[in-house]
Amino acid sequence: MNNSTCLQPSAATTVALPIIYSCLFPAGSFGNLLAAWIFSRKAPTRRTQYIYLANLVTANLLVCSTMPFLAAYFAGGHGWTYESVQCSITHHLGTLVMHVSMYVTIVILCSIALSQYATLKKNSGTQYSQALHGNFQGRLLQQFRRPKFAKYLCVIIWLLVVCITAIAVTYNIQERASAHFPTCYNIRVEAGELPAMIAGSLATACFFLSFMTVLWSYYSLTRHLSKIQKNTCIGERHLIYSVVKRNILVIQMILTVCFLPYHIFRPIFYVLLADNDCPRLNHLVEIKNFLTCLAAAKSSLDPVITLLLDKTFKKSLYGLFTKSTAEHQKRNDDDIFTETGRNM
Repeated sequence: MNNSTCLQPSAATTVALPIIYSCLFPAGSFGNLLAAWIFSRKAPTRRTQYIYLANLVTANLLVCSTMPFLAAYFAGGHGWTYESVQCSITHHLGTLVMHVSMYVTIVILCSIALSQYATLKKNSGTQYSQALHGNFQGRLLQQFRRPKFAKYLCVIIWLLVVCITAIAVTYNIQERASAHFPTCYNIRVEAGELPAMIAGSLATACFFLSFMTVLWSYYSLTRHLSKIQKNTCIGERHLIYSVVKRNILVIQMILTVCFLPYHIFRPIFYVLLADNDCPRLNHLVEIKNFLTCLAAAKSSLDPVITLLLDKTFKKSLYGLFTKSTAEHQKRNDDDIFTETGRNM
């Protein structure tokens, strides 16, 4: 974009976004710290779900840590110089942490859904379990419920996302020296250079792959549950299917409501950047920023969703303040691997 003064933030950007981020930060930080404390005390450390949950809470806390910087940027970034320290910190460190944590969250949510689906498939019957282990897809699916595999997977996810994002940000830093913009709030910060756009396209493809995987898990689990209901009586053992079906559905809903709008709009945003119409560009940038805020809000709303949907979390939270009995504690530990509402 040749016109360096094209972007002019409106009140929606300079007032609404700082207020939203300022409200999300304390709520998300407190809720996720509380969730981390509860699960560290209640959850068995060798359980696969605990490994995924620990990484998910970490990603949520990192997203929350960027919110004060984002609030300051949208409130005063149009008055900062492009070469200022605060602009550099917000542009590079804030962007890096935000997007790394966002995509780690997305991939881990997908892994949790696959882990739960694999666990129920394995316990659905001896004949089916043998058939599941007899093919490559089945063996790969079962790996998601193994603690060792979960640890390695989470490490690989963090490393890949950090490396891809860091390369794009490093390139932007190198290009920054030759840039001449009067303010921090400009099209280069908002759109990024070519490597950032390529990384964004890869991240978008990663999201849609995860989105379709969770959708497939829910559809397959629904079909499997329908077969069981037709062929057998649904006893207490089969109630777990309804619980996990609900939790996978909530994961799908979170991906749809919080992340899908942003990833649908991102390719449109890149395509329309070639247009030098300043009013349209301002609208595009503001839509992008509000959709990014919606995606970030997921990390702050996680504890609320957990409190509403996850029986284990509610019982554990209640037990921490009422000195629950040993029997209550044991029941919580035994049930935690089936209650995946926490990862929404």
